[in-house]
Amino acid sequence: MTTTPFTVHTGRAMVLRRDDIDTDQIIPAEFCKRLTKHGYEDGLFAGWRGRPGFPLDQPHLRTATVLVAGSNFGTGSSREHAVWALRDWGFKAVVAASFGDIFRRNALTNGLLPITLSKEDVTALSAAVEADPELPITVDLVARELRTPTTCLGFDVDERARHLLLNGLDDIGLTEQQEEQIARYELTRRPWFPALRPGCLSGSTTGGDRRG
Repeated sequence: MTTTPFTVHTGRAMVLRRDDIDTDQIIPAEFCKRLTKHGYEDGLFAGWRGRPGFPLDQPHLRTATVLVAGSNFGTGSSREHAVWALRDWGFKAVVAASFGDIFRRNALTNGLLPITLSKEDVTALSAAVEADPELPITVDLVARELRTPTTCLGFDVDERARHLLLNGLDDIGLTEQQEEQIARYELTRRPWFPALRPGCLSGSTTGGDRRG
């Protein structure tokens, strides 16, 4: 087990009303030189931090655990650091109208849930959160639902990825679950190399006896 299992999470949301947020904007390249998979929260949206009104700098939003963005979130490079930065800050889920494919895969394998909703639902959810920053958002991976006190929105998620998240596993952890079966196979499988034939013995030649 590599991460905390994700089943049902309730928290507050932060709205970032921007489309086409790429991985370099999520975490600039200079923060990607570290040799660890943790400790990237200081680089999250570093290029935008300090600008007047930027949501991540607002004290009442620093404990938000659900990020609501626009369309095409996480496009650009394949860097996993973008997911690590969001996760290290404390986000459990990102809601958007669409995601970059590689970002989506990286998120699902690192304990961060990407939730795709229609543009209309994302806009309505953004407005509701901006009207009430204390609005509780429940992300229910078991039921595949995102809920507020007044709405219930279903979402789809790849079943294999859902299994990993529900059980706090990554690909390595999933393989380790099959340790006994792998051990039994290794004990019973035939050798990978072919049996040696007389003509293939060490020191023999394929050209016959060349003496004299």
